[in-house]
This record gives sequence, structure tokens and C-alpha cells, in this order.
Amino acid sequence: MVHRIALVDDDRNILTSVSIALEAEGFGVDTYTDGEQALRGIRQVPVDLAVLDIKMPRMDGMELLQKLRSRTTALPVIFLTSKDDEVDEVLGLRLGADDYIRKPFSQRLLVERIRTLLRRVDIGEETAQAGAEQFTRGHLVMDGARHLCLWKGDQVNLTVTEFLLLKALAIRPGFVKTRDQLMDAAYGDSIYVDDRTIDSHIKRLRKKMRQCDPQFNHIETLYGVGYRYKAE
Repeated sequence: MVHRIALVDDDRNILTSVSIALEAEGFGVDTYTDGEQALRGIRQVPVDLAVLDIKMPRMDGMELLQKLRSRTTALPVIFLTSKDDEVDEVLGLRLGADDYIRKPFSQRLLVERIRTLLRRVDIGEETAQAGAEQFTRGHLVMDGARHLCLWKGDQVNLTVTEFLLLKALAIRPGFVKTRDQLMDAAYGDSIYVDDRTIDSHIKRLRKKMRQCDPQFNHIETLYGVGYRYKAE
């Protein structure tokens, strides 16, 4: 199976060099120079993952992400951010990005992050088909085959990263998961992200669950330790 990647950046040098690198690794690549162009293209030709620059003309990466997320939460998204621009990184994660990479970046690093995200999706689909991914914890139902999360019968739209984090916590209620353990569950042991990234994902995950049920309080913070899922 050839995975298709949408690469969106107004820097044509980046588009050219990165698309060559991705194609050399066996990916199909669709390139776009702004968010409006990308939105039209992705709607016409679906992709398996999107790499978005944040600062672009006409429609920036933040707005593009919001429009993509209004259609699907299952599409893995990596943001390209300016060096040391923590505001962009945190906001991007809160809007639903799965990962971010700072410019200037190593093409090898980008390829590795892309492979990691796609592998998470593929493994989830394969194990789900074998019946290993569907489970129920009280009011929570998670079905990896359909990337489906239900709380009290209502669907909660989660990104790939949010889904994996919730699964890692809920599969063993009452047990503490450190940030490093959650990092491994969501990204794999070959990828390092800082604690702020995990905290941002958890914050957004809680927000989505509380939008479904304002009384939801099952993800507990143990300061200096990590998080745990409180059994009902």
C-alpha cells in the first residue's frame, strides 16, 4: 500500500526538497502552496497524512487544520512551526495536531515522524480487525477499527493521538501512567516529545470529553508523576 502525503508550505524550496525525499521513501506526495489550495485538493483526493506549515497566505495552517478537523479527526497531522515559536506549537496541539516539527528540520526526522504516525494508524486497524481493539470501561466504549469513541452513547471525535492516550489510560483504570509511558503509547519509543506536548493533548482530550459530558472527571492529574483514569 502506498501512503499519500499532503505537503502544504508556501516555500517552494521546501516543497521540492521534501517531496523528493518522501517519494524516494515510497510515499505518494501532493504539494500545495497555501491552505485554500490544499483544502480543495484534499477534499477531492483524500490523503493518509498531512504536513502543514503554519504561516501561509490566504489560509494559514491553523485555519486549514480546523477545517480538516471539522470533516475528520482521524487524519494524522504534523505541523511545521517556526523555531522556538512555542505559541504556535501549543495552539496547534490544542487545535488537534498530532505532532509538530520546528524549522529548520531534518528531512530524515520528518520521514521518521511520518512513518511513526502512519504505523500507529496501520497497527490500530490491523489489531482492530483481529478483535483486540474494542473495549468497554463503564460508560466508555472505544473501537479502533472505526476510530470510534463513545461516552454514554454519544460519539466523541478524537485525533489519533488523543485516541491512543485515552486508550492507554482507560485500559487499566486506577494505574498511574507517567508522561514517558504516555509518550511511548502515543508516539512509540523511537520518538521524543516534551512534557508540554503530552499535557496539551491531555488538556484537549479532557475538553472534548467535557463537551460531551460536563461532569466527566475520569482523567486525573498526579502532579509530578503523571495521569490515571479513574474507574466509574
